[in-house]
Amino acid sequence: MLRSMPSIRTFTLVLPVAAALGLSACATPFKADVSRFAVPLPAPQGQTFAVVAEDPKLAGGLEFATYANAVAAELTQLGYTRAASPESADMLVRFDYRVDGGRERVRTDFNGAAGFGPWGRWGGWGGWGGGWGFGFNDPFFGGPDVRSYTVYTSGVDVKIDRRADGQRLFEGKAEAVSRSNRLPRLVPNLVDALFTNFPGNSGETVRITIRDDEKTVRPAD
Repeated sequence: MLRSMPSIRTFTLVLPVAAALGLSACATPFKADVSRFAVPLPAPQGQTFAVVAEDPKLAGGLEFATYANAVAAELTQLGYTRAASPESADMLVRFDYRVDGGRERVRTDFNGAAGFGPWGRWGGWGGWGGGWGFGFNDPFFGGPDVRSYTVYTSGVDVKIDRRADGQRLFEGKAEAVSRSNRLPRLVPNLVDALFTNFPGNSGETVRITIRDDEKTVRPAD
């Protein structure tokens, strides 16, 4: 026996829920792999720093200055003082950032998928194999949900040298893979991850997850 089609009233109830699920799926936490190497850093009291561009081509740019301010804010919270100029600083903080050109990934879902499209499945609501909703798996035609999308690898690097003799005190990098290549969004999150539990354990790589309400740190896979 054919199942009856859902009424307009049914769709009126389902659409807001489906939209809410779609929005919640977009609010994914930011994850970065962080590696750090350090010798004992000087105590913050009385120590000054200046953030300088590792790549001379970035020096003096407004974009670099914005991200450098994010690094400076982290060090200031740790108790260090920002110097008026690199020439007067006790420590030089060499900073760099990047994002690659992206690469394609293909995802196949054989269990139905969340998203928007005709007659898809969310699961658990009845109907064809899990319920009425909006997704990419079409029960009229069958077959898996296959999607292609671009992912980007972004990263920041921080190196701290003692200006007087050039001794390297700290090296750290944070990298993330995401579907965004927007540096104004990525760099502050990467800086946040890099300075979480700063300076960390020398030689250790950890996965740092940043959410709106908390952070988690665990060994990287």
